[in-house]
Amino acid sequence: MLTWPDESTPWYELEKVQACYVAIASAIQRFERVLLVAPDPAAARARMEGILASGEADALLGAPAVLDLDAVSFHACPVNDTWARDHGGISVHGDAGEKLLLDFVFNGWGLKFAADLDNQITAHICEDGAFCPDVLRVDMRPFVLEGGSIDTDGRGTLLTTTRCLCSVNRNEYLTREEIEAELKEAFGLRRILWLDDGTLDGDDTDSHVDILARFCGPGTIAYLQAEDPADPDYEALSRMHGQLASFRTPEGEPYRLVPLPKPEQRYLDGWPLPASYANFLIVNGGVLVPVSGCAADAVALARLREAFPDREVVPVNCSALLSGHGGLHCVTMQFPEGWLA
Repeated sequence: MLTWPDESTPWYELEKVQACYVAIASAIQRFERVLLVAPDPAAARARMEGILASGEADALLGAPAVLDLDAVSFHACPVNDTWARDHGGISVHGDAGEKLLLDFVFNGWGLKFAADLDNQITAHICEDGAFCPDVLRVDMRPFVLEGGSIDTDGRGTLLTTTRCLCSVNRNEYLTREEIEAELKEAFGLRRILWLDDGTLDGDDTDSHVDILARFCGPGTIAYLQAEDPADPDYEALSRMHGQLASFRTPEGEPYRLVPLPKPEQRYLDGWPLPASYANFLIVNGGVLVPVSGCAADAVALARLREAFPDREVVPVNCSALLSGHGGLHCVTMQFPEGWLA
């Protein structure tokens, strides 16, 4: 799922951002279906056609952008913004195989930004027939949770950050132990690994884990590394590495840790932008990686190819998304095969 950026959304250089969305959709469609939420689907489709015809997205992929718009599922919905990872429903299977779409409260990253429309997107597209009839939307109110704040190995272990999940204006009425119990019940988890450190300059999500550390499989974690002691995040990321090194798999083994360099720091009007190679997107048979044209791209891509030997690693230049303080994983939300109508 992608939520289309238009003039109603707060993006800098909107045309570049839209071209980036077309590049991402093109890369995704090589592997799986695309669902697009848009305030005006007809206008979104026309703009996407224009981008494809002009070749605006080609340079972002390093190859011609190819997108079959007839195969894209368009759904009309009013939006505040376009961060599908955080306002999208989270899919799980129930104990008897039920298809459950968990609809958590999205409150603009702890009431920082307006989210009254985005909080209703999942319910709206369910009513609009986006999903198969056997997909059941589950209202998770009052629990606040953004998809970018969690990552899982798919085998009962979840990775998250204390700074985000235990922050004020999310679920401050719950203790950490109570939050952990809520997560375990919702996702059928056996255990949760809490990162107490890790920051990225320019991030306004309160340390979403999807920009810091990600599972590449049950025994492998890729993580953001700062190598320059002068880097403002050096100390916090070093402590995060120490904690990752202390974690053990359910079998008692240390995780294989894959360091990802920090991309070249970029700024907008003097404000730092939070670029991270950890913001990759896993798709069927592939891994899409946000790159920006700096020297660190090659290092990150090589290390992720080693971490995902059975998947094609596809770079997508997502520099335009940094103006909104996010990246590739942040603007996407996946659903299991066979769930879309």
